[in-house]
Amino acid sequence: MGCDGGTIPKRHELVKGPKKVEKVDKDAELVAQWNYCALSQEILRRPIVACELGRLYNKDAVIEFLLDKSSGKALGKAASHIKSIKNVTELRLSDNPAWEGDKGNTKGDKHDDLQRARFICPVVGLEMNGRHRFCFLRCCGCVFSERALKEIKAEVCHTCGAAFQDDDVIVLNGTKEDVEMLKSRMEERRLRARLGKKAKKPKAAESVSKPDDGEESAGPSKIKAGKPEETSLDSREKKITPASKSAAAAANGSSSGRVGKPPCGAAKRSIADSEESEAYKSLFTTHSSAKRSKEESAHWVTHTSYCF
Repeated sequence: MGCDGGTIPKRHELVKGPKKVEKVDKDAELVAQWNYCALSQEILRRPIVACELGRLYNKDAVIEFLLDKSSGKALGKAASHIKSIKNVTELRLSDNPAWEGDKGNTKGDKHDDLQRARFICPVVGLEMNGRHRFCFLRCCGCVFSERALKEIKAEVCHTCGAAFQDDDVIVLNGTKEDVEMLKSRMEERRLRARLGKKAKKPKAAESVSKPDDGEESAGPSKIKAGKPEETSLDSREKKITPASKSAAAAANGSSSGRVGKPPCGAAKRSIADSEESEAYKSLFTTHSSAKRSKEESAHWVTHTSYCF
């Protein structure tokens, strides 16, 4: 089959060797990492956020992912470690004044410089195109080049002045070693947060139970303290005699201006025996002037005592 007509086959046409590994273009890889969202594969546009592993995302893409975590999305594995919007930090990026974007290449006849970046380091001025290592602070979201942090050593952010620690510095689009180190830090940080929440719950429960226990313990002591008072009051009431009660009632009546009723067992006094004047005594029927004989009393026919 074949090889007729004087053709001579070559070795590479007859012997199939191992396939060569396709090398990824470094420039294309850098452009994909620094200019496109790692979740939606769309061009990065503000607001831009970064996760704890140093990957760049569009904020709206992260929100959509959190709202709809369907298994059909193949790109969801890149953001599987993002459990809530608190796990990402919104970045404060400094624009590159030399970057024109697509404004100067409307016809498509102009060369696009892939090394030109949209953002730069606000301290040193290096472009954020992947050629230089960049990092951001998790506490405030400001982005700097690693060279700026090494040359200007400070415990305060160069832009906003917020204090930060070494644990807050996260490398953007780092190597595999950087990603492993950031992953271990992330797991330790989340573990500390869980332990802190568990420690706060018993303290809150104790603070709620302590006032309740105090109220419950105060109840019996109040009751016990009240018993001797009640018994002493009862004994005092028993000691009070009827005479003292009547005297108190008379005093109350005289003080209020009303004549009090005499007690049941007391004898009724006659107005004639009193020390009042005769004019005052004549107003009552018990006075001698009000007493008449039978002759002076009214006839049964008459209805008034004055007709006799």
